[in-house]
Amino acid sequence: MSSSQKIEFTKGVIDTIPLIVGAVPFGIIYGTLSQSSDLSMYGALALSSIVFAGSSQFVALGLIASGSSIFIIIATTFLINLRHLLYSFSLRQHLSHLPQKWKIPLSFGLTDETFAVTFKHYSDNSSHNLKHWYFLGSFLFFYLNWQIFTVVGIIFGSSFPEIKDWGLEFAMSATFIGIVIPYLKSKPMIITAIASSTLVLILKDLPNNTGLIISSIIGISIGVLLELKLSTSKKK
Repeated sequence: MSSSQKIEFTKGVIDTIPLIVGAVPFGIIYGTLSQSSDLSMYGALALSSIVFAGSSQFVALGLIASGSSIFIIIATTFLINLRHLLYSFSLRQHLSHLPQKWKIPLSFGLTDETFAVTFKHYSDNSSHNLKHWYFLGSFLFFYLNWQIFTVVGIIFGSSFPEIKDWGLEFAMSATFIGIVIPYLKSKPMIITAIASSTLVLILKDLPNNTGLIISSIIGISIGVLLELKLSTSKKK
């Protein structure tokens, strides 16, 4: 790794540090709850290390505890993680030139937090040819912390059986709010956020978090249609 690559890698790590604040309690709660489900310690660790997607891991825990079939678990977590497809489209112009040995690990490490910092960094440094090192730094730093705090939750969670009632998950919600707000700079983005948030509240009682999926799809669709309408108007 050259000095320039190290600098870019380190920037990715540093910019991701504030977002770790929300992930720490989330990881601990996941590790704790995994021990009260039918999932073994090794299964919980495997979800964190192989799936590496907080929201779908929590949903998977609930489905496992309720005795859902493997097909339902896979299908539900797949739908929840579809947002990463949108993330990848947004980053494609910056990373499409990379060989597969880079694309595969970076696609695995594409979390909400890493997308937030890398997208901003790429937008501010569009001509930089070492941007993938920034992505790698953010991904590996976040990945390491997620594994550590999953283990902390598994080991020490039994000492705090009521931790799920402490409201610590609000830290992750606050983190997501911090991720989203800076991007609400246009009318389509603002309306998308308002529509999605409103629908989530209306559909919150639907089973298996399907309300979240429906709200996301409708909100994104509204935003895309508005963006296309604005683009068409400008051309005229």
